[in-house]
Amino acid sequence: MKLDGLTVLDLSLFLPGPAATQLMADHGARVIKVENPRAPEPTRSADAFPWQQGGETVMFRNTQRGKESIALDLKTDAGKRALLALAKQADVVIEAFRPGVAERLGIDYETLTAENPGLVYCSISAFGQTGPWRDKPAHDTATVAAAGILDVSRSPEGESGPAIIGVPIADMLSSYLALSGVLMALHRRHTTRRGDYVDISMFESVLAASPNILGPVFGGGQAPDRLKERTHGGNAMLNVYETADGQYIALGGGEQKFVEALFAGLDRPEFVAPVTGPAGAGHWPAIAFLRETFRTRTRAQWEAWFEGRDICWSSVVSLHEAWRSEHVLERGMRFSDAEGNDHIGSAIKFSAEPARINTKLPAIGEQTAQILDELDLTEADHKAILGRV
Repeated sequence: MKLDGLTVLDLSLFLPGPAATQLMADHGARVIKVENPRAPEPTRSADAFPWQQGGETVMFRNTQRGKESIALDLKTDAGKRALLALAKQADVVIEAFRPGVAERLGIDYETLTAENPGLVYCSISAFGQTGPWRDKPAHDTATVAAAGILDVSRSPEGESGPAIIGVPIADMLSSYLALSGVLMALHRRHTTRRGDYVDISMFESVLAASPNILGPVFGGGQAPDRLKERTHGGNAMLNVYETADGQYIALGGGEQKFVEALFAGLDRPEFVAPVTGPAGAGHWPAIAFLRETFRTRTRAQWEAWFEGRDICWSSVVSLHEAWRSEHVLERGMRFSDAEGNDHIGSAIKFSAEPARINTKLPAIGEQTAQILDELDLTEADHKAILGRV
């Protein structure tokens, strides 16, 4: 597999770091999860994440598979010495402490690379390691709000307050950027023999995902007027319409051929010219027509109507429906292990070396003794660490 021979230390919790390291584990990396024995990975807890399968939370099962777990209290001398010894042998460290914490613990980039200059060290935080907001605490929703995205995430029909995004986009975007940055640094290490420090901000990961909506900001010095913007409700062909049974159909493409196919099928060719023009007032009559028209049939009836027509569309399905679809199953994005537990498949698909997913989950500190035996530590350190597991 692509990452065979790579050793990754995962000091992160919850989602951004663990999602990145799980992708690495799925593609061959050895990922060692470093857990505090007094405060282990929070997604293990059914109190915080109540939905379970096979005795483990669904969240833990789909972010921690295929990893090893070593239990180290990094506030003890023995635990810190073990981490330093591990870092000497590692290729990558990923951490998600608040800025300054790794330095206070003595496990920061400068400390670890003094012994291992080839180490790639990635920090994921809410707002980054520098700047006036660096010490501001935040999780996904707050960083998305700070990036201006909650303000534009409102209903395209009438006025509504900001809507919470259905997936943790700051967590996941920062996870993928972390993976990208780490792999770039590893690639560069082939020629420089040195690693690098990767500073990933959840907030900036959302900012960087916004080029399609920044026209009025960069070009006009103003916030978007949503119902005049292409992707926020001002385009008839990029919109959501309620059906007769209270379900919804989403139109998702405004190319000329899609516009012509839709309005020819509805016997309203007069809408083609305005709808192929700029978003905003020119689209509003067509949007009003479509809202009225879609409410005349059920979702199933519209699905039958769209079948075979060259129009970019989809029913708005529930999460349950989406994960049961034939396409999801055929592409391996949902699969079951030998015990019948469900897993998210790998979205990175190689033809020559596909992911070989190890669905085993580590118990807290399950590999502690084995990993300690690989390190140059004293017997006293071994006993001190194992006595805390």
